[in-house]
Amino acid sequence: MTGSRDDLLLLSVRAAPTDGEANSAVIQTLADTLKIAKSRIQLVRGTKSREKTVEIAGVSLEEVQTKLTLPN
Repeated sequence: MTGSRDDLLLLSVRAAPTDGEANSAVIQTLADTLKIAKSRIQLVRGTKSREKTVEIAGVSLEEVQTKLTLPN
C-alpha cells in the first residue's frame, strides 16, 4: 500500500501487466493484507487499466479501513 488519494487506495505491485499477472497480484496483496481468502475479492472493473475496482465480500468498509490503516 502506498497511500490514498480522494476515494482511491494506491497500491503498487511488481507483477507485469501481462496475462493478468498484475490483476492477480492486486488480489493477492489485498487478500494478504486483509487476511481473507482471495476468493472473497473480485475485480469488477479495470482489468486492462491501471485503475481497478474491486468488490470484497463479507468485509465492511470500516473493517477494510481499519486493517489498511493508510497514511494520508
